[in-house]
Amino acid sequence: MTMPPVSGKGLTLEGVRAGYGRTIVLDGVTLTLAPGATLSVLGRNGVGKTTLMCTIMGQTTLHGGTIHFGGQDITALPAYARCRLGIGFVPQEREIFPSLTLEENLSVAARPGHWTVERIYDFFPRLAERRRNRGNQLSGGEQQMLAIGRALIGNPSLLLMDEPTEGLAPVIVEALTAVLLKLRAEQTLSIMLVEQNSRLALAFSERTVVMDKGRIVYDAPSAVLRDNPEKLAQLVGVGETSQRH
Repeated sequence: MTMPPVSGKGLTLEGVRAGYGRTIVLDGVTLTLAPGATLSVLGRNGVGKTTLMCTIMGQTTLHGGTIHFGGQDITALPAYARCRLGIGFVPQEREIFPSLTLEENLSVAARPGHWTVERIYDFFPRLAERRRNRGNQLSGGEQQMLAIGRALIGNPSLLLMDEPTEGLAPVIVEALTAVLLKLRAEQTLSIMLVEQNSRLALAFSERTVVMDKGRIVYDAPSAVLRDNPEKLAQLVGVGETSQRH
């Protein structure tokens, strides 16, 4: 018997300074994400968006500040402990196991809960068709679907996604966008999305933050930036505000 859907848990970062070794990338980040809410993170390349995700996951060197998840201080917890508490991560590099079959990639990450292998297949019918193929036999779009499915099958209450549409053909981006909207509609997850496709990001999340030089420089409802393309261009750069082709 499967467990009922887990409600999203709140996330709070207070004055977080973090990076890699002695190099500081995030410089005083304060951020909240309410339970069950969605948040998009925009910004030019190299401003710290991926480092923010990795810091929430416990994969960077923390130089200051605190991180709370679901009311618990997780500042000093290692990455595996954060996963067990309910944080799922879809990294930019996907990081699927190339020598394992698609189904084995899912099974190794499975934890009891609402998301099962069969439910992942219902969500991603293409994965069901390819379940016996190895990771290195999948297309880029299939690998991205698998990366999302593998994060979900850990039954998280917070899902972090780093550039899920990067490098994918427009038809695959459209399919993944539909998946993201289905996840949002379920209202069982808190979701943080880093995405260069600003039109997708602003349509997906109710709230958007913009980063620059390791800091959050803008935090407002997504509708504000959707309705003000000049402001959006000023914040994130004209080249990154357009749709990919």
